[in-house]
This record gives sequence, structure tokens and C-alpha cells, in this order.
Amino acid sequence: MQATFTSFYFLCFYTGILVLYYLFPAKLRWGVLLAASIAYYLLTGNGILILYPLAACLIAHGGMHLMVRIEDSKKRRGVLLAVTAILLGILVLLKYTGFGLLAPLGVSFYTLTILGYVIDVYHCIAQPGKNFLKLALYGLYFPAILSGPVLRYREDGEQFYQPHPFDYRQVTMGLQRMVWGFFKILVISERMSLVVNTVYSDYNSYPGFYIWLATACFAFQLYTNFSGGMDIALGMSQTFGLKLPENFQTPFFSQTISEYWRRWHITLGVWMKEYVFYPLLRTATFTKLGKWGKEKLGKKRGKQLTTFTAMFILWFTVGFWHGGDWKYIIGSGLLHWGYIVVGELMEPLFKKGLEKLRIPAGSRGLQLLRILRTFLLVNIGFVFFRADSVKDALIMLRQAVGVWNPGVIVDGSLFALGLDVIEAVIAVVSLLILWVVSLLQQKQSVRERIESQKLPVRFILWYALLFYTILLGYYGPGYSAVEFIYQGF
Repeated sequence: MQATFTSFYFLCFYTGILVLYYLFPAKLRWGVLLAASIAYYLLTGNGILILYPLAACLIAHGGMHLMVRIEDSKKRRGVLLAVTAILLGILVLLKYTGFGLLAPLGVSFYTLTILGYVIDVYHCIAQPGKNFLKLALYGLYFPAILSGPVLRYREDGEQFYQPHPFDYRQVTMGLQRMVWGFFKILVISERMSLVVNTVYSDYNSYPGFYIWLATACFAFQLYTNFSGGMDIALGMSQTFGLKLPENFQTPFFSQTISEYWRRWHITLGVWMKEYVFYPLLRTATFTKLGKWGKEKLGKKRGKQLTTFTAMFILWFTVGFWHGGDWKYIIGSGLLHWGYIVVGELMEPLFKKGLEKLRIPAGSRGLQLLRILRTFLLVNIGFVFFRADSVKDALIMLRQAVGVWNPGVIVDGSLFALGLDVIEAVIAVVSLLILWVVSLLQQKQSVRERIESQKLPVRFILWYALLFYTILLGYYGPGYSAVEFIYQGF
């Protein structure tokens, strides 16, 4: 069975699990999810790799129970550091070395999820469960193992073991969200990938506007692929009566880079702030740095010195998490650190400029410009993320700004990038649907809006989306199932 949610065999697997889940007594349903998660691991690759997440759960389980029995703070801290070193050491070994070929599914996601639980137990804001099998379910839960979201036990954990009675509304709402996820992945993401692969595999033949177009296509390819996977995972969980945290909130409507990261991969950002950024600021080293900075630079600049330094480590970590290569460290990490630092330092000048030009800070035109500016900056980062290396990314950026060829928009050249006229129209219409839904989502849940409509309207809308996805989903020659981009993380 293929690991991806879009596999036909996976859908059969999920359907069977859903039926079994509600056939079992409510108190035993967590056991069905545990068995399903183990079976998923065994059926979607090298079954022996399940030993890695099970070992991580076992190490965490033992460490947490040891910490609660130790009163000496130094010894408790020693246990925490030992567990952290082991879990992160295994992650680095599997993901960033030659052992990567043996990396299990979702190694980054389950490691962060379990490690966050251990840290919370150390700080006495969560209690370790007595049942190891329940911890194994939390760590291996199959809808979240592939590409997240990153869970936090004190907010999401206990619900896995509570009895969830069958709720028709929750099941149907979950299935509806899954359909939306399939639409994003099959109809949009896979089409975008054709343009992206054509240009990025031969960027010397496609300079200038081609690179900007392909990079924008990659932005939507990645977004629809990743957020579509989240829609399926969260929708699937909702059919089980579980509520997983949201991971995306229409990020391309962001007006600043900071806002973008509050909307994109939300659970990763929250985890990094809570377990990396804030602990760094509380260390003795940063406390001393803050005092020195205030004495030498003044209160405001001294605070910025410590904040920006801690942010540098945070963003390096974020980039490194995405992959050990410098293209990830720059494209998903340090470049965004630079954007945020420059933005904060230049903010007073921006405000003065708006005042002199008499432009209201809340004007729609200015908001639109900020959204476009943020999207452009994010796309520069995506060039590094998608290119084969930092060197290739720099060459592509030079060619993108050094070649002026807007004529390709009207001479038909764009239809030689992998999408003919009909396929391009389908892609544009689908992106417009995504844009309209995202726009409506800013104010209210679209599913709740649809739910408030009369039954015929609801049926027409959902069945239209379903058949649109089935008929226009891209299944190309030799197509099996879309590989989630974030599956490797």
C-alpha cells in the first residue's frame, strides 16, 4: 500500500478503519486507531522501520516517568537532556546522514511531537500517561504521521483515548474537508508541478519571466500539496471525533513575513517558539547579553540585540529542520530572519514615509501592495527551496531579474511548459476557486456557510466539487499517486 492519502488502496484502508472504529465499543476505539497506525506503518514501506518511532515512544515514556519520580532538579534536568539528546540524535542520524535511506515516515513530525510532550512533563504542565500503548498511538497516529501537524499533548493528547460516539455531522464535515484536500492536491498541485519541473530542470532555457512564473507555480504547488494533505488529515481525524490543530490560515493573504509564518505551518512555528526561542531568551547567556546590550546600546536596541540573536538561532533551526542542505537553511530559515529583522528596523521609516505621503495605514491599496510584496519575498525563498543548490538558486535569481521577456505572456510560449491551453484554463479556474474560498475563509468557515444553506444547495456544491476533482484530477501517464512534498520531513 502506498503511503500517500491519494492512493486508492489507502482510501480503502481508511474506509475499513472508519467502519471498524464505530463498530467497536467507544472505550476501545483508541485501540482501533493504534492498530490502524501500526498496520499503516507495516503496509507502507519497510515494516522494520516502525522500530524507530516505537523506540522514540519507549525512550520518552521511560524518561517522563523517571522525571516525575525524581525530586532533585539537577537530576531531573539531566534526564530531560539525555532524552532530548537521544531523540534528536536519532533524528539527525536518520535524516541528515547516509542513514537517510532507512528513515521512517514522518520522522521529524513524530520526534517533535513526542519531544514536546517530554519537555512539558519536565515543566510540570503535562502528566505522563501510565499506558505505553496510548503514548504509542499519540506518537504514531497515522493521519498525522505523514506530514503533521505537530501535536502538543497538553492540548491534543487526551482526546485520543476518550470515547467518541458516532456523530453524523462530524463525519460528514470531515469527509467534506477531505474532498477539499483532494481537490487541492489532485487538481491544482499536480498541474503546477508540470510547469515547475519544466523550468527548474532547465532554467538556462527559461530565464526571466519563466522563472518568476515557475516559482509562483511552485508556491501554489507546495501550498496546495501541503495544506491539502492537512485538510485530508484533519478531515479524517474529524470523522473519528478528533480535532487536530490547524496548520494553515490562508498564508498568501499575509502583509508581512511575520504574519506569513503565523499562517504557514502554524504548528511548527508554535513548537519552535515554545521549545527553542523562549527557552533561549531565558538562558543565562542571553540574560547577560541583554544586560550588556542595554548598557551599551540603550534599552530598545539592547532588547533587539537579544531578540534578533535568538531569532537567528530559531530560523537556522527551522531551515535545518527542513533539510540539512544550505538551500533549506537559507530559503526556509535565514532569509526569512533577514526579512523580519530588516522589516522591524525599517518600520519607523516606513511609518514616517506614509505620513509624509498622507497614505492611510489601513488603506486597501496599501494592504494589497503589502500582500504582493510579502508574496514576492516568500517566492525568493522558494527559489532556494526548490533549486538543486544554493548556486543554482543564485543563478536563477540573476537570470530572473537580468532577462526582460514579458512577450512570452502573449506569444504562446507558456503553453510549452507542460500545460496546453485546456489544462492551463483548468489550472487558472481551479486557482480562482481556491482564491474565492480563501477570501471567504477570512471571515467565516466556508463549510459552516455551506451547512447553513438548504439541502439541495449543499448537495449541489459538494457533489460539484467531488465530481470536479474526480474528472479533472491530474492522473498523467504512469501516474500512481501524488507524493506529498513534506512526506520526507
